[in-house]
Formats: sequence, structure tokens, C-alpha cells
Amino acid sequence: MGPLMNNSREKEYPRSCNDEKYIIASFYKFVPIRNLEKLKNTLYHICWELGISGTVLLADEGINGTIAGTRNSIKDIYKWFCDQPNLNGLQIKYSKDTSVPFHRLKVRIKREIVTMGQQGIDPTSNVGNYVDPLDWNSLLKEDNTIVIDTRNHYEVEIGTFDKALNPRTNSFREFPAWITGTLEKMPDITKESKIAMFCTGGIRCEKATSYLKDRGYKNVFHLEGGILKYFEDVSDEENLWNGECFVFDNRVSLKKDLKPGEYSMCHACRMPLAQKDLESKKYSPGVHCPKCFGTHTEKQVKRFKDRQRQMELSNLRGEKHLGGIIKQDG
Repeated sequence: MGPLMNNSREKEYPRSCNDEKYIIASFYKFVPIRNLEKLKNTLYHICWELGISGTVLLADEGINGTIAGTRNSIKDIYKWFCDQPNLNGLQIKYSKDTSVPFHRLKVRIKREIVTMGQQGIDPTSNVGNYVDPLDWNSLLKEDNTIVIDTRNHYEVEIGTFDKALNPRTNSFREFPAWITGTLEKMPDITKESKIAMFCTGGIRCEKATSYLKDRGYKNVFHLEGGILKYFEDVSDEENLWNGECFVFDNRVSLKKDLKPGEYSMCHACRMPLAQKDLESKKYSPGVHCPKCFGTHTEKQVKRFKDRQRQMELSNLRGEKHLGGIIKQDG
């Protein structure tokens, strides 16, 4: 391998071939990490050499990422992770696509690998009970189980489990306020209540259990590997999920078989759009949709229209336009 690249720059990858399957790997691990800058440089260099795109976040509390590449490149980076003493045993989920859903490679150092904004929470040492996806249905069916979807409201709206509570948050930062302001005011909730939480890949619900444990809750559970691992492990006949699962990349949503779903993305408000939204008179590609129509300033609308024109021109030239990238919640 050549010299380390400056990973403060965001490198763009060439357009993928539609006849080749690409692997998308989502992973995380709460583990104390030292020498973050060194790990950042090393990981960026290896991913770049392997032709991997996506985003990896590093923090004192661990690692969190979603990356994409060929089957061999993902296999090679997984082997590298396994060789690292503190990174083996990653929670990792796989899915496929005919093209790379990410336009760039980013490796960044953050305060948290998923942002809750609560001091004193330590998911590296204090979390709830892991529930294997194959055991999740049994927990859901117990009458005394309080099920909480820890994802954002727009994620929940396109799919969830039947009995799950929806905190209706805009970001994970708002989750602690929902716990203290809503959940803890419910008459049947006590520190002994059995609470089961889930999210897309497991990282948010795992950190949420750490928060609840810190507040004195004793019977806290979370779906190991999240919804994506549940889709991977549980048969169609046994799968209790309703709808599709939102993902923070250009696929927008996944079906139970982990194939891209039916939703599109409004690049103005970043909300998922169903077919009926695309047919609405309030929908203009890249400018507004029924969910954000009338909420933007004239200056914003002009900027959105300019960006949409640039994206359309890029598509005609067979190029990628970075304005279409979806930002991940954190």
C-alpha cells in the first residue's frame, strides 16, 4: 500500500456497474478506543485501497459505520476488523444492491458514535439485556412487555412492530426528553417494568438501554443487531414487522428480504416518500413534497431548484452529484 492519504478530504468513487452486486455492511461496537487519529488514518487508507465507500464514525465510546463495496473488498475489511483486538466481534449486518449507495468515503472522529447528548452514559460498560432476533417475537408477545421504537418519527411511519410506542422524535437527541417527559409519566411504568427497545441496526436501542439503566430501570432489553439483523435471521413466516425499514442511504428503505424498498427521498426535507406522495400536485423533484410544501423560503426554493438542475445534468452525463447524499441521524 502507498502512503496514507489525507482523510480530511472526501474522495469520490466512479459510477458502479449495474451488472455487479455490491455488499452494504452496517456495523458498530461500543468499546473504549484510544489513539483515534491513528485509527482514523489507518482505516481510511485501507478502505480507500479496497475501493470501499460510505461513512465510519469513531469516538472514545466505539465505532459506527455503514460502508459498501464488492464482496471481496467487504470480506477483506471484515478480516481486518477481526484482527484488531478491540474491534473484533462487531455487530455487523449485510445487504445487497446493484450499485454503490454512497458517493464518498468518510472517516470521522466524533464525541459520540450515535449522538444522545447525555453526559455520564457509558454503553461500553452498562447496557441492557441483548435479545437474539430469534427470541424477539416471544418477548413482543408477552403482555407485560413495553416495546419502544427508538428511531425518528419519519422512520417509524414507514414500518414498525405492532405494539411499539412511537416517541415521535426528530433525532435521537430528543429521546431522553421523551423518557422523562412522557414515558415516566405513564401510570403503569415503574423501575421494574419490562422494557424492550429496537432500532435499525442496534446502536440507538443499545445506547438507550444504557440511559434507562442509568436512571434505575432494572428490566431493560434491546434487539441485538436491530431490525436489519431481525430481517436477516427471522423467516418470512415468523417475521412480525409491518411495512419497510428506513435506511440512511440512497436506497431509502429496505423490505423484509433486505432488498431495496418502494420509497423515494425528498431531497428538500429528507423525508421518505410513498408513490402517492410522488403523484401529488405538491411534489416537485428536489424542491418540495407534500410533507414540506410551503415550509421553505424563496431563497431555499431557488437553491433547491438550482441543485435539482445540476443533479439532472449530472445524471445525463453519467456522473454523480453529491447534493443527493442522505445525512445519517446522530
